[in-house]
Amino acid sequence: MGLMTAPPPVPRTGAALRAALLEAVVLAGHLLLYPTGVRSEDPPADGPAALPPVLLLHGFTDNRSVFVLLRRALGAGGRRRVETYNYSPFTRDLRVTARHLARRVEELCERSGQERVDLVGHSLGGLVGRYYVQRLGGDARVRTLVTLGTPHEGTRVAPFMDAHPLVRQMRPDSEVMAELRAPVPGCRTRCVAFWSEFDALMAPTGTARIEHPDLDATNIQVTGIGHLALPVHPAVITAVRRALDGPVRATDGAVRPTENLRPTGTDGESRAI
Repeated sequence: MGLMTAPPPVPRTGAALRAALLEAVVLAGHLLLYPTGVRSEDPPADGPAALPPVLLLHGFTDNRSVFVLLRRALGAGGRRRVETYNYSPFTRDLRVTARHLARRVEELCERSGQERVDLVGHSLGGLVGRYYVQRLGGDARVRTLVTLGTPHEGTRVAPFMDAHPLVRQMRPDSEVMAELRAPVPGCRTRCVAFWSEFDALMAPTGTARIEHPDLDATNIQVTGIGHLALPVHPAVITAVRRALDGPVRATDGAVRPTENLRPTGTDGESRAI
C-alpha cells in the first residue's frame, strides 16, 4: 500500500498517539524523498558478496525511496548486494507484477553468481513477493521472504478505493487471496512477517500475519509504530538484518534493544523474548 493513506482511528492511548505522531513525521520525510526514487536504479557494479543478494519491493503508489535507511543498513560492510525493484505505478494486477519480479530475480541471480536471493517487501510489495514464491515457483530462488505490514489475509481498509483493481485484489475475498490460501506443500522459502497493532492500513490488524500451514513462517509483532514507520524504524531494521542472517528464534537477543518486537508463531501464540 505504501503511500496510500486512510483516516486513522482516533488515538485512545498515549502509545497510539505517539505512533500516530511518528507516522506523520515519517510521511513528511518520505514525501520529500519520494521524487528521488521515481526512476529505477541502475544495477550496481559491486563485486561478489558473501551472502545472497537482497531485493527490496515497495508498496502501493510508492517507490524505492522508502528503503533509503533499510538499504544502507542491509548493505553495510559489503556482505550482501542490496537492490530495489520499482514496479510501474500503473500496475493493475499483482500477478503481472509478480511475473515481472520473477524475471528480475533471474537477472539478479545471473549478475551476482548466486543461486538464491532474499526478498524484503513493504505492504503490497510483500504480497507480490509471496505470490511469486507460492504461485510462480519462486521458492526455488527465494531463500527468505521478509514482509513489513503486508495484508496477507486481505484488508478491509478504505472501501472507497475499491475502484482500483489492485486494491480489490487486496480484499479478503479476492481471487488473489484465495490463491495464496491454497496448499503449497514443500515450499522452500522461509517467511518472516512483521506486523503492528498500530498499522492503520491493516483491517483487521492481524491480517499482516502469515497464517498458512504449509509455510515456514515466523510472525513478529512490532509495538508502538504504524505502517509507514516499519521500513525506517531502527529496531525493525535491526531485526530484518538478523532475519536475513539466520532463523528468528523466540529467544533471539536481536529484538531486545527497545523490547518492542515479539516473535509469534503461526499458531497464533505469542512467544516471550
